[in-house]
Amino acid sequence: MGPGGNRGWLLRLVIAFSFAQGAVSMARPAVSYRALALGADERAVGVIAGVYALLPLFAAVPLGRRTDHGRCAPLLPIGVVLISGGCVLSGLAGSLWAMAVWSGVMGLGHLAFVIGAQSLVARQSAPHEQDRNFGHFTIGASLGQLVGPIAAGALIGGPDMAGTSALALLVAGAGAAVAVSSLWRIEHRRTASGPGEAAGDRVPVRGILRARGVPAGILISLSVLSATDILTAYLPVVGEHRGIAPSVIGLLLSLRAAATIACRLVLTPLLRLLGRTALLTVTCLLAAVLCAGVALPVPVWALAVMLAALGFCLGVGQPLSMTTVVQAAPEGARSTALALRLTGNRLGQVAAPATAGLVAGVAGVAAPFVMLGVLLLLSSGVALRSPAKPAPERQRARAARPRRRSDA
Repeated sequence: MGPGGNRGWLLRLVIAFSFAQGAVSMARPAVSYRALALGADERAVGVIAGVYALLPLFAAVPLGRRTDHGRCAPLLPIGVVLISGGCVLSGLAGSLWAMAVWSGVMGLGHLAFVIGAQSLVARQSAPHEQDRNFGHFTIGASLGQLVGPIAAGALIGGPDMAGTSALALLVAGAGAAVAVSSLWRIEHRRTASGPGEAAGDRVPVRGILRARGVPAGILISLSVLSATDILTAYLPVVGEHRGIAPSVIGLLLSLRAAATIACRLVLTPLLRLLGRTALLTVTCLLAAVLCAGVALPVPVWALAVMLAALGFCLGVGQPLSMTTVVQAAPEGARSTALALRLTGNRLGQVAAPATAGLVAGVAGVAAPFVMLGVLLLLSSGVALRSPAKPAPERQRARAARPRRRSDA
């Protein structure tokens, strides 16, 4: 069955992604609470959150290359195993350095799963279906982000914070393993091979990054993911300082995720109404204002309203940046382009939490949200200048042209 033909694979991929992302979204705040219980300060929480992205930072492009010239599906169960193992071993770890290591393993698993899954969507969707299918695909992430923090909040608390957070990590590991059940024969035979099988057909990274639209998609994705990541890692710290219970923090994070799901369900009519460029620009600008607003000492109900609006705005950036990168990338290098986008994400996940930890240590735990507001404001300017339509084939050819000299 060719691209766009049978959508049963997409539903199964969404289900698998929901379990995998749910485990990660449950584990991330659990890791923060367990680290705090083991004596970590704000800086140490930021470092541990950053290590989650460190191993994937070096693995993204090689995995993308492999996927461009082979099958996508094998990366999915490998990713699930690493996520599950990272969660369980983080729960069993008794020191901060061990938690950082297993957090990195969890991040590597998440990267492998996401590269395989995004490449599968790009390969098995017709061009006119990509905005919609990427939007539906990212609903899986939002569902996981909805359920994971609620589950973490329900399990974590009481006098034994170290024990309850460890239990949450073990449960997250078991939940991740369930994702394997949806992955059987998910890749169509006719799309199992990438368009540029031969090693000589590889487009250099420089050529991919020259394609108009790819850098903009990378920056927008980095900003949106950094906002989501720091919300997940630092809202528990804000809650501790403001006296907000872990269960309430879990509900607030899930409210943000529910608003993101709502956004992606109405993404197609929003695109028809505003167009891709205007929609990306407006939502990044509003998200910048709302992120900065989280730094204010507002009551819980006002924080809930801001997080719901923020979740809706953040729901636009990820699926549209995927489509922007896929349609702008040279033929035969789309998985690598998606991997570069994920490399940008991981750079943000390494730098943003570490920077947030330093900022929080100097200016208070709410200050990282002001930093995020500035980053999203920059992204709104980039989105305004990004192309409204996919780059024409001649631009793709121009981006790919240097490859013969580079590969020689």
